[in-house]
Formats: sequence, structure tokens, C-alpha cells
Amino acid sequence: MLPSVINSVLEMQCLTRKADTILGFVPTMGFLHKGHLSLVEMAKKQCDIVIVSIFVNPSQFAPTEDLDNYPRDFDRDLKLLAELGVDYVFFPQTIEMYPPGYSTWVTVEGVSEVLCGKSRPEHFKGVSTIVCKLVNIVNPNYMYMGEKDFQQIAVLKRMLLDLNLETVIVPCPIIREDDGLAMSSRNKYLVDQQREDALCLYRSIQHTRTRYQQGCRTADELLPEIEQIITENNGKIDYIEFRTADDLKPVDQLDKNTRLFLAVQIGNTRLIDNAFITI
Repeated sequence: MLPSVINSVLEMQCLTRKADTILGFVPTMGFLHKGHLSLVEMAKKQCDIVIVSIFVNPSQFAPTEDLDNYPRDFDRDLKLLAELGVDYVFFPQTIEMYPPGYSTWVTVEGVSEVLCGKSRPEHFKGVSTIVCKLVNIVNPNYMYMGEKDFQQIAVLKRMLLDLNLETVIVPCPIIREDDGLAMSSRNKYLVDQQREDALCLYRSIQHTRTRYQQGCRTADELLPEIEQIITENNGKIDYIEFRTADDLKPVDQLDKNTRLFLAVQIGNTRLIDNAFITI
């Protein structure tokens, strides 16, 4: 049976405010892959009712980015969610989420200004705003998010804490292809040799883990080695950074709490990845 599709904010609010059960929520922009579905599976295990939103949020795209070309296939998504027993799909139109005269934005300072926040300065304002709205509409107990967007989770945890919102984020592991490429809706843009070149992100993670086991503990020593791996595979580097996992502070001396963060352009496709440097 297909999930019930709800387009109206008011209808969703009425539904969830009456629910006397544990609500799990998975916010997505659609074109679902195994990474998204793993979040749904976790929610199904832990919650009585599972709601998935599908909304391509225009406010988190810069004018030069791929909003119009972002992949969409709602019928396919609905069938995939039906197979997992999702109860409701919230599928609002843009005018429903950003009605005429809309002028309220949520900005999380500090943690949103590093990494992706440097090259995409308006991105996290758009993410924080839409997720704040979705949390207020759906009112979930738990929200499931993938660690591929590790910085996003950090930003949204800060937002939920600061705004006294009771929803708890459940971080879920990155789901990878068999060759290690982190699953992403944007992977469909990779053509021919670009798909092979994109593996430079995961190879960088593997290389870092090997070098750490060999005793290398300094970022200054590792960064040029990672740069070489990426540039040799036709990648254009946005950032390569070592940061703490808990508060995203920069790291010079690596330890078991250090996480490697990568953003790389392959052709016209921007890819991100991250991982602890120890397994």
C-alpha cells in the first residue's frame, strides 16, 4: 500500500498534533537512494509512525547551483517508501512553504560558517530555515539524518538546542557503493571517467587511515598527500580539513576523535565526504 501523501501544512499539523505515538521523521529532497532508505529503516525500527518529507528546498541553493536540474522522481520515491512501510509522505509545494511575503530566516552562527559554509555562505541558512519549519510542522520525536552531511547535523543539533525544540536527531552511518563512493543523489551527474575519478574522496580517507596507523599524526604532513590523490584524479578541491567530531574545531595534531572532511568538484559535480580517521 502506498503511503498517504499530504500536501498541506495545516493537514500535516492536525495529523501530528493528534498523534499519541512515537513519531519518526526523515527529511529528504527526494530522488531516494539506499542512503535515504537506510534512514527510513532505522526510523521504522524505533518509531510507531514514520513520516518522510520530499521537498527540494530552493533556499539552500545558490543562484549558480543546480536547483532546476536537481533530480526528481516522485512516483519512484513513493513506491520505494511503500516497500518499507512508510506511513505518510509530506510533499508540499514551494508556495506552501514559502508563501508570498515570506521573510523569516534561521541562522546558526559559528558551526555553519566553516567547511561548506565558506564556499556556500547562504546554504545553511536555507537548510536551518526549512528544517526548523519542517520540525514545527511534523513535530517528530526523532529525526533521522545521514552522517554524509556531518556538518549539517552539527548545525541542526545546535539549532534544536538553541530554539528549545524537543526533536532529537538520530545520526545514521554513511551508506556507500561497493567501491566506497558515498551515496548521493548527485552521483547521477557523474559520467564516464568522472565516476572513477570520484573515488578519490574515499581513497583519501583510506590513505589517511593507513598513514595514521603508520604513526603519522600531523595535518600538515597529510594534507599534501591527500591533495595529490585528488588532483591526480582530476578533482578540484574546495576543502580538505581535519576537525574534531564533537564541535568541528580545526585539528593540527590528529587523534581518534579527528574526522577528515572533503569537498571536491568532479567535472561539474560537487561531492562531499567525511569519516573518522580511525575505524
